[in-house]
Amino acid sequence: MRIVQMQMPQAATTGARMLVPGLQNTLQMQQVRHRQTKHWKPEFKRLRRQKFIKIELPNLQQKPQDMSKEEMRSRMKERGVFPPRPWMERPFHISCTGGIFEPYVPPEGDGKKSIITTSGAKQKFEFLEKKSKSMLAVRKIRSYEESFSSDEFGSYAQDIYISAHTHMAAKEKYKIREFVTERCYPEMMHNVKDKTIHWRFLQSLEPPRLVHARCTEVITKENQFAQITVRFHTQQMLAIYDRFGRLMHGSEILTKDVLEYVVFEKHISNEYGQWRLHDKIIPEWLPAKQPAPITYRITDDVVEETPPNQINAGEQAKQLEPGSSQQQKDQVNMATTTVSPTVEQISKPTLAI
Repeated sequence: MRIVQMQMPQAATTGARMLVPGLQNTLQMQQVRHRQTKHWKPEFKRLRRQKFIKIELPNLQQKPQDMSKEEMRSRMKERGVFPPRPWMERPFHISCTGGIFEPYVPPEGDGKKSIITTSGAKQKFEFLEKKSKSMLAVRKIRSYEESFSSDEFGSYAQDIYISAHTHMAAKEKYKIREFVTERCYPEMMHNVKDKTIHWRFLQSLEPPRLVHARCTEVITKENQFAQITVRFHTQQMLAIYDRFGRLMHGSEILTKDVLEYVVFEKHISNEYGQWRLHDKIIPEWLPAKQPAPITYRITDDVVEETPPNQINAGEQAKQLEPGSSQQQKDQVNMATTTVSPTVEQISKPTLAI
């Protein structure tokens, strides 16, 4: 009996498990609330309730076309939205200036006259006179760029000059924008299409040096731009071919000594601004360049055309009455003989297409 009594509770429990398998799950999923679930500081109940903000969600199904002007106006007042403006405003970024402020005037005969001569000594003296303003501008550039050095800027500017012209000759219109400003880009890439350019930088005859520096403000005093003019006396090779492979300018065999005054610009107020090629100074005393030779095509066919003056003279002769005087007939004959064109005048060269 004792053995049966001891085994009965085990049998009862095992039977309950086998008969009601989902009973335990229902008992475990019942939520029981105890006193410990409440916050332990009830005095801050009001502050905890204010942490949750009720937001009125907009009705996305409602279209603005179905609303009247008064309803739209009241709805915008409730939400604190300003009415739309009748014009469109677009932000713009001034990354460079539109030209050269206080351009440097190169002395006439520079690169040909030495310092020993009177004219060369006069050029050196004038350069020292204008150096005071450039020193003030360099000091202002150093207030924005501490590592700036006027002695080392010449070699740095020469690297920018070589990179810009190399990309121009290769027609890399995206890479060249890193070395030229937005004003200089269309001037360099203009008329490059349908042409083959061979350009090489051979050597520097004189080390590049800083000759002019200026700073200016645009719109506001905090928006500062700096421009530096660098003198380059180099030896280069340039040859330009048209789309038919004919040489238009320069030569790949001959080298030329080039003296240039190149302006570099930087947006010094911008933390990420860079020195870029901005413009080249062309003095007024410099003679004009010769235009490139243009190819013509000569046609062998000679077209004889009757000029309008001869036609009018013939009509006048027909209109003359038989009773007219001999003097009028002589005048008509003189007009017809003087106006008749020659073969050389008709056969003119035409422009090749």
